[in-house]
Amino acid sequence: MVMVVVVVVVMAIAVVVWFEPASELKELFLDFLSVHDDGVHVREFDSRGDDVIAEHGSAKRLHEPFLTSKWPFQDVAAFSEDSFDVKEWINRTFKSAEAQENKDAFVSSLVMKLQLYVQQVNGALEETSQSVLSSLPRILRDTQLLQQETLALREKMIAVKQEIAKIEKDTASSMAMLEKIDRIKTELQTAKQGLHEADNWTVLANDVEEVFESGDIEAISNKLFSMQKSLAMLANVVDYEDKKLQLEGLKNRLEAIASPRLVQAFTAANLEQSKIYVDIFDKMERLPQLLKYYHNCLKVSLGQEWRRTIELAQDENVIYWLRVYYDKLLSSWHEQVKWCNQVFPNTSIDIHVEVYADLLKSLDPSISECIEAILKQHSNSVQLTILHELKQMTKYFATNLNGAIETSLRGKLQNEKLLSLAQAVYAPYVPYIAKYNTFQTAQLEHHLQFWHHSHDDLSDTINSLSLSISRIMGYASDANKQCKLFTEGCGYPGLLQSLNIFFNKYLEKYQQGLRQLERKKVKHEDWNLFQMCLTLMQNIGDLLHQVQQFEKSLVIDITEASNKIQNMNGSVFCQYKKLLLTSTGCADLENLVASFQREDKTILDSIIKSIQKLCTDLHHITYEVIFAPIFSQLLLVQKAPAWTLEANKMSNLSSDLPDYSFAPQEYITQVGQYLMTLPQHLEPFLLRDNPSLTQALKAADPQYVQGASESGFTSILLDIIARGTCQMFQDQTLGICQLNSVACKQLATDIDYLGNVLEELGLCLSENLQHMSLLLRLPSEDYQNGSSGCNARVVAAVRQMRNITSSG
Repeated sequence: MVMVVVVVVVMAIAVVVWFEPASELKELFLDFLSVHDDGVHVREFDSRGDDVIAEHGSAKRLHEPFLTSKWPFQDVAAFSEDSFDVKEWINRTFKSAEAQENKDAFVSSLVMKLQLYVQQVNGALEETSQSVLSSLPRILRDTQLLQQETLALREKMIAVKQEIAKIEKDTASSMAMLEKIDRIKTELQTAKQGLHEADNWTVLANDVEEVFESGDIEAISNKLFSMQKSLAMLANVVDYEDKKLQLEGLKNRLEAIASPRLVQAFTAANLEQSKIYVDIFDKMERLPQLLKYYHNCLKVSLGQEWRRTIELAQDENVIYWLRVYYDKLLSSWHEQVKWCNQVFPNTSIDIHVEVYADLLKSLDPSISECIEAILKQHSNSVQLTILHELKQMTKYFATNLNGAIETSLRGKLQNEKLLSLAQAVYAPYVPYIAKYNTFQTAQLEHHLQFWHHSHDDLSDTINSLSLSISRIMGYASDANKQCKLFTEGCGYPGLLQSLNIFFNKYLEKYQQGLRQLERKKVKHEDWNLFQMCLTLMQNIGDLLHQVQQFEKSLVIDITEASNKIQNMNGSVFCQYKKLLLTSTGCADLENLVASFQREDKTILDSIIKSIQKLCTDLHHITYEVIFAPIFSQLLLVQKAPAWTLEANKMSNLSSDLPDYSFAPQEYITQVGQYLMTLPQHLEPFLLRDNPSLTQALKAADPQYVQGASESGFTSILLDIIARGTCQMFQDQTLGICQLNSVACKQLATDIDYLGNVLEELGLCLSENLQHMSLLLRLPSEDYQNGSSGCNARVVAAVRQMRNITSSG
């Protein structure tokens, strides 16, 4: 073995020295590390030998060479690691200064040391093997002894089991007899006790009158308690019911004697006396009756406090009374809960919740009567403000009371009783929530009464309407906020009714402004009146925009309020749907919220439609103001000199004149000049960015929605005026009775002039007027053929005016 190791090490080191790092190095060195004289691998020995070493205590001797040998490398244990790399280890070893100085000497020394190391390992292995082999006979002997003891224990367990089974079989009848005897004994003892208690009942019943005469409540209660225990043992006797009735009568007598003192103890908050009475009533099984006494005492005491508060502040009103009384109720709650926890701790919170609910429902005078009294002292416009102040005070009290209850309950909510208390707190406001729209309407109408909108001067009226929009929307927003605070969102159906009334009355002010505009209309051009029309149109558009924005915020607020009051997971004091609404109010609110999804109309639909109609009416007035000069000139068409009697007499002199010899008549030139001035008056309003006016025009006429262009709405309004001009011009010309050839050329010239003016404005003449101009110039003999494709009504009218006979 030694020779093999030496040879392997020498060959490995030689390879490293002369050929490092050669590819065969790792394989050679692994052979050196893993093979010894009996073919056992060192790593395998390590893994198997640890168990043997642990058992026989030879670990120190086995690993002693690793610990004591002095090697030129740091860690000999690295040979047994799974990640050991022979090449790396040899290269690292030969990097030392000693190896670089004399490689041959270093190799010889290293081979010798490795050989000694292998010898030490082999020696330790042989010693350990001998120790293990010597211990094996003793281990086998111990194992055999343990096996024999196990078999003996098994036999004993079987014998014990058989013995137990035999005992159970032999003593079954004896045990049944013992059980029967024990049952008979128990029955005898019960009978004995019954006879004793019957005798004791008789004695107690005979002595009880003497005890009652003494007036000692504690002695009486002890006597009755003893009788109660005796009666419990006499449940099967014939006269049990009579005895029970007799005992109940005695308890009633004791309760009648104790009640005045009990009330006095509760009223004076005497802790010691109260505990005594609680113990007495508890023993008599009459604790519920005791709690009723406490309930009534506390209720009477707090009720007297309410009357005392009113009497001491007769010059004040219910606002002051409630503020003071709510503070006293909260203070009393904390004091009474603390006191009750010492007297009857398991039921104190339930008692107080019931007492406060009963108290608030039975106050004399009631809170509702006090509220009604103060409302009668003020006008309708102020009543909602008073109600709002009272409601906020009550809400503050309810919040504090709820916090105190939750602190006392420590998570154990009594929802039904708490709901009854919460309903009692908010009960005074339920009828006012139901009539909320009445109060809100009165308040909003009050704002309108003190606003002077109508003035003798139309411009002042329009300016006043313009300035009022922000205030009116402010009143509407305040009403929305007040609805959320006073009704907690439950009164939105009533708010919408109030807003409809409010806005409709406000829109009446605009109607009055329109009537002033109507009275100001003239037949000649009045650009100042036209500007006032557009200014008012802009104001109405601004109002329409703000109402639509307000409506959106209103929908959001209603949705949020509905989600909040529909949530039943929070405190019962926040379940306002149950606290503030009647069944009718609940149905109205649910229908309102449902209308958001199932209907196309909006919640302020009637208001928006009224404003849109206002835009339409104002647009019509504006059109009439603009069209008035055109209207007055076109009324002169049938009286124009070109087709008068004198003109007909001179027709022969000018019938052969060319078309360019004719000039448009004054009436049409006046119309044309007026049309040419329109853009410069319209552009300051319509060409610039004016969202309010744009919205109003779109609401007034669908043409502004369909024909909006880069030039604003100037071209649309001009087109409307141009079409109106063409239509009236056509209607007036069709009323001319007769035209000669010269008059036909003149009328055609007038029509063409109007067409040129409209063309300058980017507009066009109506198709009927174009046909009329063509028909007026056709020679009589060509009229039938030349009129094909023209409007039949126009063709017939022109034929009649020219007195052309029809060939068809």
